Amino acid sequence: MLQVLTHPVYRRLFLAQVVALAGTGLATVALGLLAYDLAGAEAGQVLGTALAVKMVAYVFVAPLAAAAVVRLPRRSVMIGSDVVRLLVAVSLPFVGEVWQVYVLVFVLQAASATFTPTFQSVIPDVLDDEEDYTAALSLSRLAYDLEAVLSPVLAAGLLLVVPSSTLFFGTAAGFGASALLVAATVLPRRGADADGAGPQMPFGERARHGIRLFVRTPALRPVLALNMAVAAAGAFVIVQTVVIARSAFGQGEDVVALLLAANGAGSMTAAFALPRLLRRRPERLVMLTGAAALTVATAVVPLALAAPSPVAGLTAVAALWVLVGLGWASVETPVGRIVRRTVAPGDRPAAFAAHFALLHACWLLTYPLAGLLGVGLGLSSTALVLAALAAAATTTAALLWPRRPGRPATTGTTARGTVPS
Repeated sequence: MLQVLTHPVYRRLFLAQVVALAGTGLATVALGLLAYDLAGAEAGQVLGTALAVKMVAYVFVAPLAAAAVVRLPRRSVMIGSDVVRLLVAVSLPFVGEVWQVYVLVFVLQAASATFTPTFQSVIPDVLDDEEDYTAALSLSRLAYDLEAVLSPVLAAGLLLVVPSSTLFFGTAAGFGASALLVAATVLPRRGADADGAGPQMPFGERARHGIRLFVRTPALRPVLALNMAVAAAGAFVIVQTVVIARSAFGQGEDVVALLLAANGAGSMTAAFALPRLLRRRPERLVMLTGAAALTVATAVVPLALAAPSPVAGLTAVAALWVLVGLGWASVETPVGRIVRRTVAPGDRPAAFAAHFALLHACWLLTYPLAGLLGVGLGLSSTALVLAALAAAATTTAALLWPRRPGRPATTGTTARGTVPS
């Protein structure tokens, strides 16, 4: 998998992604501390609202941004997004009102919703070989998981010697380094067939183009359903882990961190295994198996909660969280391969932006659902409801998935698995 890092252009882009993710991780910790400074005991409400603002920005900005920047050089778009994120990061330590936090978080995440799909659309052009591209997808997944695990550790170390507001300047440094790395990279020129029909469309049509691709392309429709399966199981893990550890088993914050780390460990294990696995097995089998695994793991949670001792129960939950992580990465990582194979090069930015928005729309639904059901029904019933949702989504994906893969798309043609541009 690491062999792909010998490619100089991809190596710079991957390093840009890593340093930007490190900055984002520092911002997550700093934002929680800032919320407490501004709101005290109501910090949870402030942080929850800020996370909702983040999801709204992801869902609504990504397709609009993809339509707005379609004629611009992709390198300039990524650099500009990093500069905006840098400016927001250096502004956050100086805010004095909660509403200012919400505005700046929206701008920050809008810039991320512009950067990430653009970055995703560049990588297939940089790496022509499918095995190299698969390795890049796995490395990207690994980077996200490591950010979730290591950034809080880095933040804790920095907080020993600097005030919490300084973390935002570390965030700005990450975005600045990302911008410099992208600026130092010469991206491949798009081919003559890579412009697509997008630039010729009216703005409203361009904004909807990527979503239409997902809805109308047979090979992409199952991805929509699998997004919901991942979000249903993942939301239960993220929202209810603290309740399981603290309330159900009476443990401390360290156990919360260990359970979440188990979920990350499962995801990282899948990231390492997927390049080799996808050489031998089709995406359909890998992704549906992953979705089934995370569904079963969520459905079995009530048995773990009923364990005779806290040690047995927590061990069982940790094992289930590993299984959810394995399934999560197995579903999400291969999506780029399907988009690359079934979408014309000129339509890839719109397709990646649509996937980014639609995936986070699922999270926007399941996050509050997991929280509300947990309060109203309890942990076991909530797990069963979300497992049922994941099972329905997985079944839908299996029924929608064409048995034969789509042909590689070309702009201006209607290949099986594509739509007219």
